[in-house]
Amino acid sequence: MEKPPVHPYFILFIGVVSISTSAIFVKLAGGAPASMTAFYRLLLAAGLMAPYVLWKHSGEFKHIHKKDWLLATISGIFLAFHFIFWFQSLKYTSVASSVLLVSLQPVFAFTGAYLFFRERFTVGAILSLFITLIGSIIIGWGDFQLSGTALAGDILALLGAVTVTGYFLLGQSLRQRLSLLTYTLIAYGMAAVTLGLYNLAVGTAFTGYSGEQWFIFLALAVIPTFFGHSLFNWTLRWLSAASISMAALLEPIGASLLAYWILKESITWVQWLGGSIVLFGLMMFILSTTKKVEPKLTHELKKDH
Repeated sequence: MEKPPVHPYFILFIGVVSISTSAIFVKLAGGAPASMTAFYRLLLAAGLMAPYVLWKHSGEFKHIHKKDWLLATISGIFLAFHFIFWFQSLKYTSVASSVLLVSLQPVFAFTGAYLFFRERFTVGAILSLFITLIGSIIIGWGDFQLSGTALAGDILALLGAVTVTGYFLLGQSLRQRLSLLTYTLIAYGMAAVTLGLYNLAVGTAFTGYSGEQWFIFLALAVIPTFFGHSLFNWTLRWLSAASISMAALLEPIGASLLAYWILKESITWVQWLGGSIVLFGLMMFILSTTKKVEPKLTHELKKDH
């Protein structure tokens, strides 16, 4: 294998920092509705991707079956509602709680794989599921002590984890027939269309945002998407998917530190305790399921934050 031009672990570090900015940018968007922030993130991301993907993979689009278009459309709808739930959760609860609970998506994904694809759990995976559940309950209990709205934000974050699981599970099937870039462009495009229709239905304004908010929309489309997930994909040439999944678990830590530094959000001892338990459970989960999920799920579990 050729020598990488830059050390892969340095690139992985840049990727972790980049994906950690997502929740911070959403918070900084202030009064911009969650659904509109999500709409412009995906619309701009798809728009930036489209010229390259259509140039490199134009022939692939001609051979996509109608069934795959339908599945990709449903996948995009799941992705759209993932962002609605997650971005809305950040308006009610802290960055630490929201990002930690959304990070439970590997657990939901493997549970879905068990239900729909008959994947089997190891004893270690089952134990790690209980550990992450305990940590999540501790976080929810602590936020409920703070306010009912914080608990509502936690529930929205969990719904964000559930809906992105639908996106991943459909992607698992579609990625067997479509290249990563083609599938991602279609999913982003369908998600943007879904969010556009949703915003029209609820009467959300498409204009009237400040220059700072437009900058944030663009930053969301570029930094966590391309400098985050695209760099993760680049490191797969030299690092294992398991290593990248473990590194992606640093997102809640990075996001919490950025929130403390930029947003002045403090972290309660309950969040430290629950978060530590959740991260420990997720580490156990990845280590106990690596051999089973690496060909199918692990590579994509952190692709869209």
